[in-house]
Amino acid sequence: MNTHDTLHPHFGWFKRRKQLSPDDITVVDTDMLKRAVGAAALGNAMEWFDFGVYGYIAVTLGKVFFPSDDAMVRLIATFATFTVAFLVRPIGGAVFGPLGDRYGRQKVLATTMILMALGTFSIGLIPSYGRIGVGAPLLLLLARLVQGFSTGGEYGGAATFIAEYSTDRNRGLMGSWLEFGTLAGYVAGAGVVTALQLTLDETAMVSWGWRIPFLIAGPLGLLGLYMRMKLEETPAFQAYAVEAEKRELEKPGWRELLVVHWRQLLKCIGLVLVFNVTDYMLLTYIPSYMTVTLNYPESKGLILIIIVMLMMMPLNVVGGYFSDRLGRRPMIIGACLALLVLAIPCFHLIRSGNDMLIFTGLMLLGLALVCFTSSMPSTLPALFYTPIRYTALSVAFNVSVSLFGGTTPLVTAWLVKTTGQLDMPAWYLMAAAVVGAVTMLTVKETARMPLRGSPPAVASEDEADRLMQGKQPLTVDQVRPAAP
Repeated sequence: MNTHDTLHPHFGWFKRRKQLSPDDITVVDTDMLKRAVGAAALGNAMEWFDFGVYGYIAVTLGKVFFPSDDAMVRLIATFATFTVAFLVRPIGGAVFGPLGDRYGRQKVLATTMILMALGTFSIGLIPSYGRIGVGAPLLLLLARLVQGFSTGGEYGGAATFIAEYSTDRNRGLMGSWLEFGTLAGYVAGAGVVTALQLTLDETAMVSWGWRIPFLIAGPLGLLGLYMRMKLEETPAFQAYAVEAEKRELEKPGWRELLVVHWRQLLKCIGLVLVFNVTDYMLLTYIPSYMTVTLNYPESKGLILIIIVMLMMMPLNVVGGYFSDRLGRRPMIIGACLALLVLAIPCFHLIRSGNDMLIFTGLMLLGLALVCFTSSMPSTLPALFYTPIRYTALSVAFNVSVSLFGGTTPLVTAWLVKTTGQLDMPAWYLMAAAVVGAVTMLTVKETARMPLRGSPPAVASEDEADRLMQGKQPLTVDQVRPAAP
């Protein structure tokens, strides 16, 4: 057997099925898997608590940092600062991704947790525009840049971490807990903001109440850091690191990533586009759309969004289970088709003024989003091989989010203002759905299969024995790399 048959620096660990031995198969430690999923999900919850709070309290932040007589101008200025954080996310991914592929996922995820907590906590300490003038929005911008930089290494690392810890049969279910954490963060952020709006008058809210959600990030960050520091490195990364050291192979660099894996990078960008446009449209932009554009009571709109997210949380885990059974492709393509059919009707329901009809429109969009949130955390890491997974996923994910996802609130608010067409958000969603469906048609099914360039991962010795006896599916394409 030559070296290329067992390890290739572009692809990672692999063997042909007939070459597998029982020692090659990873038997996952169930307790460690639960801790890994919990720590990754908590970090994601904190990240999206931070980002969610900014979106939900955007109207108040506009009054604090961007004084203007035009409410829409204040909102667009606030979302512009929101968007700037996304512009540095690819830089964060380009820095943290290679570090995670070289030194391990766990260390880098602990670092991103510290930076996110510091960035968010500092927002709560910034004086208002009335106190220090233009210095206030500049400091807000700086804090948002720190947030964006740290987030650049967060999602790709957390998704990689859970995917590499999970068994092949349940990777979709385990990955769904990452987005369960996202929704939990959004719910917590929206809940805190709503509670403040209901208990404080506008003067108190603008004066000091808006600071509370950001200051909460400090203790949350310490808890998340403690959990992540207690974890071990992922089995897939350990398997690759041992083989790479044994054979003294260099890690692949940027040239290999961009030349060899460019197709997979483009596929990741396309999938992240539809995933994040839908996410930011429903959970970040629509609350402000209802308040500023439709004159719907702010706290009432947030309560409806909170209810939708609470219902999405258990459905997200159910969706992860079905993505393992039905496959990733049916879940994601089905959601894209649902958006094409339902986007315009949903926005008509949201504009109806009737609370139940508004909730119905939001919930239908939420169900489409659940198909993405439950399937993407297992779909995206499976696009790439072990030695480049963190880098590739972080860069592609954040480039897509920066260009399309994070800009969704700003671009949509601008389109509505300039065209006067209240259906513009729906058309934006439909365009994203077309991109997502076409992209997913080019992606091979990866449910219940090993990650590319990683050993098969099972839950028990009995399952490993059945795999060796050929009683469980294992495609050659997933164990021995085909052309990317």
